[in-house]
Amino acid sequence: MIRLLLLLFAGYGVVMSAIFARRGARPTAASPSDRGARAPIRKILIIGATGGTGRELVKQGLAQGYEVTAFVRDPAKLQTTHPQLQIVRGDVLDDAAVEAAVRGQDAVLSSLGHRRLFVPSRTQSEGTRNVIRAMETHGVRRFICETALGLGSSAGKLGLFATFFFLPVVLPIYFWDKSRQEKLVAESRLDWVLVRPGVLTNEAPRGTYRHGHDVGSYISTGRVSRADVADFMLRQLNEDTYLHAAPGIVW
Repeated sequence: MIRLLLLLFAGYGVVMSAIFARRGARPTAASPSDRGARAPIRKILIIGATGGTGRELVKQGLAQGYEVTAFVRDPAKLQTTHPQLQIVRGDVLDDAAVEAAVRGQDAVLSSLGHRRLFVPSRTQSEGTRNVIRAMETHGVRRFICETALGLGSSAGKLGLFATFFFLPVVLPIYFWDKSRQEKLVAESRLDWVLVRPGVLTNEAPRGTYRHGHDVGSYISTGRVSRADVADFMLRQLNEDTYLHAAPGIVW
């Protein structure tokens, strides 16, 4: 009986992994940029600025001299002040609020997520749809979006434990919507990069990490700090190495 249950459970994990592979984006290689010289990016909008990665994006973006707009539902959760920081209250599901925040920006970075893991939600996908629509309307081209290993072309690469337990049992609803998010980004006309981290931690940044299309393992679980993910995402603002691609990132 136990053996049968284990087989059923393993089968369920394989099926869910196959679904996430099919539903997520599947870019196979970086697309070289065919754009000529462009104006430098100075003004950036951060979606999901009160989350773990979002806070790091705000902090590091300001430290690097960007003019940062933080789009948040509750400004009180972002206890940061800086001459080059503007905090805008809004809901990512409010199309008009998103459009107003995107207007005048040079680029958008998204670390959008939510904490209601067991409740059906379209926050990530519908919120991203609004962001894409606003960017295309106002001619804002560069979009750096955090998703996760285990989706699309990286299916299974979050390790055995995640593939056969964590994703299919704890995060199936969350990843289902995140796979919709990836598809929307990949099908857009933007200059996008999907950044797929391993398991996120709050550890101090190491400043060194592995990134690329072959990052991740089918056996072990790769980890990386939110601070290092933010560093990598900010680097994509002015680099074209992973344009129209979905690099993984782990330590």
